[in-house]
Amino acid sequence: MNLEKSIGDFLEKYIPLSEECQAELLVAAKLLTLKKGSTLVREGQYSEKCFYLLEGCARAFYLRDGHDISDWFAFENEFISSIVSFFDHRPSPHYIELLEDAVLLEFSRENIMRLADKYHDFERLIRLIVTETMLGQQARITCILFQKAEQRYENLLETFPNITQRVNLTHIASYLGITLETLSRVRKQKKRI
Repeated sequence: MNLEKSIGDFLEKYIPLSEECQAELLVAAKLLTLKKGSTLVREGQYSEKCFYLLEGCARAFYLRDGHDISDWFAFENEFISSIVSFFDHRPSPHYIELLEDAVLLEFSRENIMRLADKYHDFERLIRLIVTETMLGQQARITCILFQKAEQRYENLLETFPNITQRVNLTHIASYLGITLETLSRVRKQKKRI
């Protein structure tokens, strides 16, 4: 995969950048090709990197009291990072792993901040990305707090139509805040309708 084309495709989703900024972004970005099961971030690790998925999918998850709790899924054309570690310089509270073979763009916090300080259009790009991420996380919180299991599952399928072909049902259940048994019941009822 070509780094220049990948950066161009990534920018197409958001906003155009000046040629100078694009050139510096090209130097700052790192193209990674990694296998399913690769760990991008470990719990307790300081992570000053964020990742943009060109191909594949990833998840952030916690390990608590012997339970694996999925917190975030990212698919093609989406970012994932340890937000707490990246923005607040604290150890990551969760892991981030690849659920499929993946091609990613990796950006360091240092390069992102340098480009944001230097280029107004890049700063605007970062604001758009952070806003998109915050809105997605807020929607998830609202869903968990106020919706029944059936509606949570429906919303998940609306957002990620092919998630059940790509993500283990155990991970989906924990992401929805329900047991695997409840997810099976919800899926069975949906098939009957």
